[in-house]
Amino acid sequence: MSSENLAKPAILGKTLEGIAWAVVAVAFFATADTIAKFVTSSLSVLVALWFRYAIQSVVMTALMLPKRGMQAFKTAHPKFQILRGLLLVATTLLAFSSLQFMPVGEFTAIVLITPLVITLLAGRLLGEVVSPLRWVLVVGGFVGAMVIIRPGDEAFHWTALLPLALVGTNAWFQVLTSKLARTEDPMTMQLYSGWTGAIVATVALPFVWTTLPSLKLLVLLVVMACLVTAGHFMLTLAYQRAPATTLTPYFYLQICFAMLGGWVVFAHVPDIWVISGMVLIGICGVAGGWLTVQEDRKTGQKNQVIIEPIE
Repeated sequence: MSSENLAKPAILGKTLEGIAWAVVAVAFFATADTIAKFVTSSLSVLVALWFRYAIQSVVMTALMLPKRGMQAFKTAHPKFQILRGLLLVATTLLAFSSLQFMPVGEFTAIVLITPLVITLLAGRLLGEVVSPLRWVLVVGGFVGAMVIIRPGDEAFHWTALLPLALVGTNAWFQVLTSKLARTEDPMTMQLYSGWTGAIVATVALPFVWTTLPSLKLLVLLVVMACLVTAGHFMLTLAYQRAPATTLTPYFYLQICFAMLGGWVVFAHVPDIWVISGMVLIGICGVAGGWLTVQEDRKTGQKNQVIIEPIE
């Protein structure tokens, strides 16, 4: 048996392991979003933001410093690291604000049109031609989002547009992440994004802190932050074992986990229009991932844009 045939099961095993890590990560993110929706009904969004970033920063620093010392913070692009951190803070702030006004499942589905937008944005920045099929998928994703939001409906409120603003900040964050990931250490990137968020939230905290949260809310805030931190670490493990084009379609399982969380915690069941919009977004997103794989095979190049679930 050739060495190539022996290597195939090992490669398949690593790929399946990467997919498993990605699925667990999006389950953690959906659970964190459900907790965020619950706690922000009683607390300021900025308080939740502070817990999310402060705990992530402390945990990551405690893990990295004993192994690498201050070298863990060494970067060739400090300005871009800080910009990336600010984009993530804006994205998380919009996420928490959105969750105050809409169910977790609907929010997650709208946010997951981001990969489609990133394809256009990256193509524009890199001077690549975007195929007509790509445009069809992007339009289909936005149609799905509009079906969920339903701007002309009597129940429509402007806050339903917050996830669309999030898609914009998240798309820029993801493109910058992919550019930095070519030369920067993933753990260093997490340290910078975490501490940027922690510093920004700490500056804002005195203006919104009114009273100490109850023990129940404190526990939930800590659990939420730990889930996010663990989820990002799992994504790192996933990307070490499988390419981004393989993992991206599985990120859409976050919609299912989010719907489950919304049903269990808030007894929310989406109507047929919302489900139709979610399905359309999922189909367009998975089709976009499949198209990327086909394009990679044709050109012999790997997709350079790493797309992560939002949290």
